[in-house]
Amino acid sequence: MTSMMQLQNRPRDFRPVFHLAGIGLFAAAAFLLGAQPLCPQGQKVVWSDQEKPIVAQLRTLRDLPDDVRARTTKQLALDVRQLPASDHKVRLANGLANLSTEGDFGHDTLQEVATTLADALREHPLPANHDQPAMAYVELAQLVRYEHVQATADSPQFAAAMSKLASDDQRRQQADFTLTDLEGTLWTLKDLRGKVVLVNFWATWCPPCRKEMPDLETLYSRFKDQGLMILAISDEDAGKVKPFVAERHLTYPILLDPGRKVNDLFQVEGIPKSFVYDRNGRLAAQAIDMRTEKQFLEMLAQAGIS
Repeated sequence: MTSMMQLQNRPRDFRPVFHLAGIGLFAAAAFLLGAQPLCPQGQKVVWSDQEKPIVAQLRTLRDLPDDVRARTTKQLALDVRQLPASDHKVRLANGLANLSTEGDFGHDTLQEVATTLADALREHPLPANHDQPAMAYVELAQLVRYEHVQATADSPQFAAAMSKLASDDQRRQQADFTLTDLEGTLWTLKDLRGKVVLVNFWATWCPPCRKEMPDLETLYSRFKDQGLMILAISDEDAGKVKPFVAERHLTYPILLDPGRKVNDLFQVEGIPKSFVYDRNGRLAAQAIDMRTEKQFLEMLAQAGIS
């Protein structure tokens, strides 16, 4: 996944829920990109000898082929689970959870990841963040609600996170917007009733966004005559988006949201993120991260396209 303001505009790639148990967006990115992250108080994190191999594997996880990445992710979940209870363990479990949703690595893998994060939080509960759930509880809640794994956390923060996700989805169900595409055409979501609409939030700097784009193009070509419309929304300026789109020969509409009003309307705090509305305007499916063609097909089937 990539954080929305691209590290004030840089790779959910890192969703804010990837705050690695509260160390912050910039530190979270630094964690994966190889720099030494900071604790909330500003001190450098010093990993133990037991933790260092896990940190190294997390930093290179995206470089692995998908089948190897799936096996490695599952093993990392088990390795993190063996660590002693600490804030470091929560950071590592949360970081792994963030990376585990970038594609299709299997339900069993996601279940191990969720169990590890739930166990880490149970052993080392985190304080709330200004009356909001700590981001590790939000990450766990997203796995449960959107990836359909089983996990529990005996914490009011987990319950609050689950409640917030439900409220966010209610707002997305009622959402409407009008944006302009790269050709100057206006698109209004509710005017597309009668079509299946896939709303995709992305950016040029986001590796998982780039990875799923060929599959989106394939699906658009295959199903547009059956009523599929893809609206891909970027908060970047046209000068950056136009050459990127032209180079990749994308034919589905690319909409611009430079003021991030629609990103904020949909509560998008990390990308890529996709929402599928059926022909009646019902929010039928959504994804919290990158999806494969197979996963997108499953989402479209829930909206009546197959």
